[in-house]
Amino acid sequence: MKRIIILWLAFLPLVFTISCNSDVTESKSQETYQCPMKCEGDKIYIEEGSCPVCKMDLKPVADAPVLADEISELSIFNLTSNWTDQNNRTIELKELKGDVLVVVMIYTSCKAACPRLVADMRNIRKEVGERDNVNYVLVSIDPKTDTPARLKEFSIENFMDDEHWTFLNGSEENVREFANVLAMKYKSISPLDFSHSNIISVFNVGGELEFQQEGLGVDNKEIVASINKLVK
Repeated sequence: MKRIIILWLAFLPLVFTISCNSDVTESKSQETYQCPMKCEGDKIYIEEGSCPVCKMDLKPVADAPVLADEISELSIFNLTSNWTDQNNRTIELKELKGDVLVVVMIYTSCKAACPRLVADMRNIRKEVGERDNVNYVLVSIDPKTDTPARLKEFSIENFMDDEHWTFLNGSEENVREFANVLAMKYKSISPLDFSHSNIISVFNVGGELEFQQEGLGVDNKEIVASINKLVK
């Protein structure tokens, strides 16, 4: 009887060790979630949900490195919204993958800041020169007025109607989501007038933000350098 008790006491710590190790393994395997655009930096959540900033669904935090042909968690190509371009073609942002993207948000009826932003975009294109894999994207913040037909007309009026220019019309919800990703603020101050940030953004071929420039008529030297660096 004493031998049985001694053997049981010797075996007991092993039982607890196995049990504790099991608990640790289970805890370590608990999945965590994060905004794919990292709006809150590296903040993680232990439950599924949506980002309080851009409202995108939280994604599981992946430990494995991203392969070259995959979309990283920081890519705008994770956005699944549908858009219509100036040629009335429905697209998703991921269809722009493979090009360096130079992006600005405007509205065509603007008489103040937007014409200067458009001029900046044309100047950037001129300084960068003819590059096959650079796409200049203008997203309307006034989708009701800026229909695909209006955007097509605007592109022709402003000599921005070749294959390197993309004008996008989307739902108000999709436009707001995209603006949040770019940290671009805008609001309607009358039926045909908006106040808005003046930001030009550069994304690499994988849809990750590389550079942003804020202001009107500023020196384009840095933004052109960032584009040229990405297309080499």
